[in-house]
Amino acid sequence: MTLDATYLRGSIAGVFSVVQHATCPENIIFHFLTTHRLSSSLRHTITTTFPYLKFHLHHFHTDLVKNKISISIRRALDQPLNYARIYLSHLLPDTVHRVIYFDSDLIVVDDVVNLWEINLNSHVLGAPEYCHANFTHYFTPKFWSNPHFSGVFNHRDTKPCYFNTGVMVIDLMKWRRHKITEKLEKWMEIQKKYRIYELGSLPPFLLVFAGDVEGVEHRWNQHGLGGDNVKGLCRDLHPGPVSLLHWSGKGKPWLRLNSKRPCPLDQLWAPYDLFKHAPLISDS
Repeated sequence: MTLDATYLRGSIAGVFSVVQHATCPENIIFHFLTTHRLSSSLRHTITTTFPYLKFHLHHFHTDLVKNKISISIRRALDQPLNYARIYLSHLLPDTVHRVIYFDSDLIVVDDVVNLWEINLNSHVLGAPEYCHANFTHYFTPKFWSNPHFSGVFNHRDTKPCYFNTGVMVIDLMKWRRHKITEKLEKWMEIQKKYRIYELGSLPPFLLVFAGDVEGVEHRWNQHGLGGDNVKGLCRDLHPGPVSLLHWSGKGKPWLRLNSKRPCPLDQLWAPYDLFKHAPLISDS
């Protein structure tokens, strides 16, 4: 998980939910990605909130992406830490072979070991896929009109589908072997020059992985609970069982609860809120 001031309240709730529902919480090691400037204060927050938590704090140097980020439809999506997941293989030691990446706006209501143990088969990455979503909407007409760009999907294992990058199981050994970070960076460079998408750090993952993802049960990412990226309207759960609730989108549960205008599902997040005070900074 990433740790920053904006989403700290959400991160703490997410960690609490993982630990609370784990059969063997002592077996879980957290890797937090943050900036050097914030590391000492955030380390203090984690150690005082969770005295027995096994964790490592990794410094992400924002200069790595400073000149690669292009403006998206919401300012919060443009923060450098959003791109830290691209550099997991660089930030974590080689002894870490597999990780689960979690966004900071989710809670887990199941034993996370059930997600950890999925078989990735030959794939680098596993995530819930949503093939009913209109895949073309994630890229601009300029992308689809240029076969040099859109042709990237022509030779994938299966039809390319949308997946949400807030929940991913990643084989870091395969990631390193296939030089995935470099491939993601290449698409970010193309974006800077040609403007082929609008949505921050998500589209490069789709460009590299869509059609080559190990599908995970949808219960592991009931996403979109924050509404769309413009209005942040209330949303309902998707049909089916739930292991993880994810407030992706503009509306965050801690902000809506604090403003006394929560959505109904925000009440499911509230029991995990260990910071019951005004948010540190507004996500606007």
